[in-house]
Amino acid sequence: MVVLPPASDGERRVTINGERMGTAYNLFDVLDFLHQAGLPAEDTAVDDPELIEWRGGGPYDWNSTA
Repeated sequence: MVVLPPASDGERRVTINGERMGTAYNLFDVLDFLHQAGLPAEDTAVDDPELIEWRGGGPYDWNSTA
């Protein structure tokens, strides 16, 4: 999973295996996308770089860096 940098309104686009999953507005949305992809969100470490590549900030960064 790749979570792209925050847009000016804080939203972040999410892709899994190159396929666009949608837009995340918070960490709960990211966990929901993981669940939709068949991964148990409850057991997921959001800071695991093997699972999620955070671009432009980590799991707790939802404000634009621009």
